[in-house]
Amino acid sequence: MAPNQGFTLWLTGMSGAGKTTLADYLAARLRQVGRQVEVLDENDIAEDLWGGTTDVKEERTTAVRRMGYVASLLSRNQVAVLAAAVSPYKAVREENRRIIGRYLEVYVDCPTEKLISRDTTGKYKKALGGEIPNFIGITEPYEPPVSPEVTIRSDLDSVETGAQRIFQALLDLGHLSPEDLRVITGKRARGAAGLKKARVHEKGARVRPAARAARMAKRSRPSKKSGKGKR
Repeated sequence: MAPNQGFTLWLTGMSGAGKTTLADYLAARLRQVGRQVEVLDENDIAEDLWGGTTDVKEERTTAVRRMGYVASLLSRNQVAVLAAAVSPYKAVREENRRIIGRYLEVYVDCPTEKLISRDTTGKYKKALGGEIPNFIGITEPYEPPVSPEVTIRSDLDSVETGAQRIFQALLDLGHLSPEDLRVITGKRARGAAGLKKARVHEKGARVRPAARAARMAKRSRPSKKSGKGKR
């Protein structure tokens, strides 16, 4: 797939997990390589797209569908869409995947205890106190992705580390070129051979030097007798 085609990168995770921060970081670096980028953050577009709706499952599902529809329109017009939304239900996220096509799901994961401890909005405290009904992760369940393209642990991974994995996934799926990745990260892209070698080292396996491997192969060949045999 040509790298200049549009795609949607859908960042899902509980409130306060770091989706907006990550989306803004990704957007700035994609613009460095001349990509058209649009950030769809539910906190910014909620009033325009689904103002007046309530926090019940059916209306949340409608809101995520609307956001997916906008993302699909932009993606088909060569825009790199970064959608940041709690989007707690697997079924509607998978529906968006089917509709959009060029779609990557990024799960921004963070333990609820950590989200509560670092919350600066007071929403989790209010939800725990019963002031906010139907709050995802407290009184309503969040359904984590089964097989996202990338999972980020925002309590452990830095923004830069998480973004590096996302950019590698974009490269692997044909949405970025190796040169784009080099400009964005300042590092050479790892191909399949490099990834395989890295996995071997990660597992602690010993890699035999090429010269030694050649000598071992030569020794293992059957020896040939010199001279002519008798007739």
